[in-house]
Amino acid sequence: MQFPIWVLNLVLIFSFLSQFSESVESSPPQAPICSEEDRASLLSFKASISQDTTDTLSSWTGRDCCDGGWEGVECNPSTGRVNVLQIQRPGRDSDTYMKGTLSPSLGNLHFLEVMVISGMKHITGPIPASFSNLTRLTQLVLEDNSLGGYIPPSLGRLSLLQSLSLSGNHLKGQIPPTIGSLRNLVQVNLARNSLAGPIPLSFKTLRNLQYLDLSNNLLSGPIPDFVGEFQNLTYIDLSYNLLIGKIPISLFNLVNLLDLSLSYNKLTGYIPDQVGSLKSLTSLQLSGNQLTGHVPLSISRLQNLWYLNVSRNGLSDPLPAIPSKGIPALLSIDLSYNNLSLGNVPDWIRSKQLKDVHLAGCKLKGDLPHFIRPNSLSSIDLSDNYLVGGISNFFTNMSSLQKVKLSNNQLRCDISGLKLPSELSSIDLHANLLGGSLSTIINNMTSSSLEVIDVSNNFISGHIPEFVEGSGLKVLNLGSNNISGPIPVSISNLIELERLDISRNHIMGTIPSSLGQLLKLQWLDVSINGLTGQIPGSLSHITNLRHASFRANRLCGEIPQTRPFNIFPPVAYAHNLCLCGKPLQPCKGKNQGRISQ
Repeated sequence: MQFPIWVLNLVLIFSFLSQFSESVESSPPQAPICSEEDRASLLSFKASISQDTTDTLSSWTGRDCCDGGWEGVECNPSTGRVNVLQIQRPGRDSDTYMKGTLSPSLGNLHFLEVMVISGMKHITGPIPASFSNLTRLTQLVLEDNSLGGYIPPSLGRLSLLQSLSLSGNHLKGQIPPTIGSLRNLVQVNLARNSLAGPIPLSFKTLRNLQYLDLSNNLLSGPIPDFVGEFQNLTYIDLSYNLLIGKIPISLFNLVNLLDLSLSYNKLTGYIPDQVGSLKSLTSLQLSGNQLTGHVPLSISRLQNLWYLNVSRNGLSDPLPAIPSKGIPALLSIDLSYNNLSLGNVPDWIRSKQLKDVHLAGCKLKGDLPHFIRPNSLSSIDLSDNYLVGGISNFFTNMSSLQKVKLSNNQLRCDISGLKLPSELSSIDLHANLLGGSLSTIINNMTSSSLEVIDVSNNFISGHIPEFVEGSGLKVLNLGSNNISGPIPVSISNLIELERLDISRNHIMGTIPSSLGQLLKLQWLDVSINGLTGQIPGSLSHITNLRHASFRANRLCGEIPQTRPFNIFPPVAYAHNLCLCGKPLQPCKGKNQGRISQ
């Protein structure tokens, strides 16, 4: 039986349509391109940035901001609306930045859930009030920019907000009470601004808070009692403010608290015995207040505490007799500058495997202490005491020591015999009774690790040693000793040097022109020596210099007539043989116009 041609054609058409329908159904749905409103808002922000060394915004091209090509922009794949804007500096030490302002148009990104614009350094101007329209926002992070003005009270409308970080800006005024209506907040970080006034009472409703950082502001008034009701809190930093009153007892109900810092306020009263109730506490910082009384014995119950700093208060004797198993996790302790008269370092401190021991100004006497476990020590500060001996073998087995400060004691020793730890980066022995030469402190072995050397105000003699290449030295203070001889030409190898003080010695000869190669130098003092000749013109290459003194030498000739040398005060050049030129009298026989250039 033969079918008509039109029937066969009809069968073929239906077959084709069926296959086409199946292929359409099996192909994945195409993601919508981004909303034109969102794209316009982002481009308006881009236009408000005049300079972008991060190169992030150069990727913001094309019609579709949701195709993954716009760096820092993410969209909801089902709606095509921008829900994440995340622009961060790649690394904390990076030189990248953005310059400009925050465009109010960002407040039109109505589906935004996360806004992070941080570390851009030079984004200035206010936080736009239009950000209060971003009612879906759960994270608002604008830290480490240069934003100014006030925190908009209208941010209190962002009811879903869980994280608010505006730290590291130039914000002023009071913290808006409306922030207290954001009951979903888990993290609040307003540190490093110029915020003033009290901690708002409205914060009492922030019962979900886990992280609170209001440090480095101008906040005043007492620490509110209700902070002790935030049972989820693990981190509190209220340091570097103007807070007054006593430490609230309620704080010690926070059994989940890991880190408590109230340093550098104007807090008074005692350290409450209830501090021993903070079973989870790992770090306690109460330094720089006006606390009195004793360090409570109850701290021995803090099984997880590794950092304890109660320095610069009015705490008095006696220290608690911590049992051998007390504070088992302790690594770092600072009791400096209180009203303590320890006499000797307590046995419980000497016997622990500590990393940092800071007991400056604690009226220690006699010889330097013998630590039972010296190889764990990284930083020691026993300055401003009455210690007299024991330095010759003090550093034995301190293989991990990086910083040591023994200044303002009465230590006697020939430092030529000192054997310094190989990892040592900073040594401060100023204002003691030390003699000998610098050969042990400045040599091939120490040049690569040492960054700070201060042996000023001693009785050190001999010459300044030669300096080898590869030195990382940043501070060299040899002032007020009996050092003689010339300044070595090899001082040019100290290319990282920022501060040089060789004043009040018996140094002779000329100032080497190689000193002009120390381009990072900010402080130079060669005063009260026997230097002759001219101030080398090569020193004009040191443009970062903030202080210089050539006073009381035998220098002669024209002062370099470039900044900053010609604008330092005249006293910087006083009591020499015949220095001339600005800021002193014009040089005789010189053309006046040339001198004033």
